[in-house]
Amino acid sequence: MLISIAIPAFNEEKLLGETLTSVKTSGAAFRARGWELEVVVCDNNSTDRTGAIAEANGARVVFEAENQISRARNAAGHAARGDWIIFLDADSTPCEGLFAATAELMEMDSTLGGGVVIRMECMPWWAQMGLWKWNMISRVFKLPAGSYIFCRATAFRELEGFSHKLFAAEEIEFDLRLNRLARRRGQQIHIIRRPPLLSSNRRMVMYSPFRLLWFLIVTTFTAGFNLRRRETCNWWYDGQR
Repeated sequence: MLISIAIPAFNEEKLLGETLTSVKTSGAAFRARGWELEVVVCDNNSTDRTGAIAEANGARVVFEAENQISRARNAAGHAARGDWIIFLDADSTPCEGLFAATAELMEMDSTLGGGVVIRMECMPWWAQMGLWKWNMISRVFKLPAGSYIFCRATAFRELEGFSHKLFAAEEIEFDLRLNRLARRRGQQIHIIRRPPLLSSNRRMVMYSPFRLLWFLIVTTFTAGFNLRRRETCNWWYDGQR
């Protein structure tokens, strides 16, 4: 069995090294089963040392010139050679226990894919409440957070990856299609509760709650149309890290 870790990365020199180190050490959970592990990083036209850091840490680097998270995910996913693909954000650090829990689900024929609840440290109260609500929605509706999505490689390719029409929330649209595919195949999507994935809190501390609230309001009143325009999703693409 070969497991592919697919990481989209745009200007991630600050945190990518730590992420790749955690993947390398936590990969012991897969190696203990006799499985192999590869790491594919998509350098999404970065202007910093993202690509060099990825190569220095033993990752295979692919390049995507158009700055869009869905294209970066797809570039890494299509380059992946594994039987399973884990889409991992460049600012998230999985532990060995999470990889072990993921491996147990991968061993089940009934599993098509899944995700994990998210934990962030040192967040303001309003961000903690928002994250709690998201984790609840994720578990109830089987919607893996974009920072950690695993699925069979055959499912990723059958679904033709993430939508290029979206500049944000592309993982939710992919999750919905993945759930429909699971129902057609008689398989399941799982959300791992413990251990959680530790992810960076940077967006919660870099941007004001008013900006986040305004984005949610606009998304609601435009029925998500704003997600199709880069300029209305600029805080994903402004290069601030």
